[in-house]
Amino acid sequence: MKISTKGRYALRIMLDLAENANQGYINVKNIAGRQEISEKYLEQIISILNKAGFVKSTRGAQGGYKLTRSPEEYTIGMILRLTEGSLAPVACLEDEINECERHGTCQSLRVWEKLDKAINQVVDNIRLTDLLDE
Repeated sequence: MKISTKGRYALRIMLDLAENANQGYINVKNIAGRQEISEKYLEQIISILNKAGFVKSTRGAQGGYKLTRSPEEYTIGMILRLTEGSLAPVACLEDEINECERHGTCQSLRVWEKLDKAINQVVDNIRLTDLLDE
């Protein structure tokens, strides 16, 4: 499993908004500059975050983006699943019910299930505030 730039940048954007929450709405240019992300790519990612309700926007001279909730309400898993989709290490674990025709006899399935559980346990138990506090 490899997290794409979209997932990594989404996490950086959310952290930037959390870190600068006391400034109100933050414009794309400021986020892009601090995070060294192109404005065009940042706008694509923040649009995904906005549509999902993770951030809200306002237009105008004082416009920009801010978190819709407090930073402790966002887990890393929420952000990565939004931008990456499933975090499952193998396709057969992506759905709630394993539809693989070999799942009953697959000798390696336990390895993938343990890896999936470990990944989810890590990303679902780290909040934005945890990263801000480090």
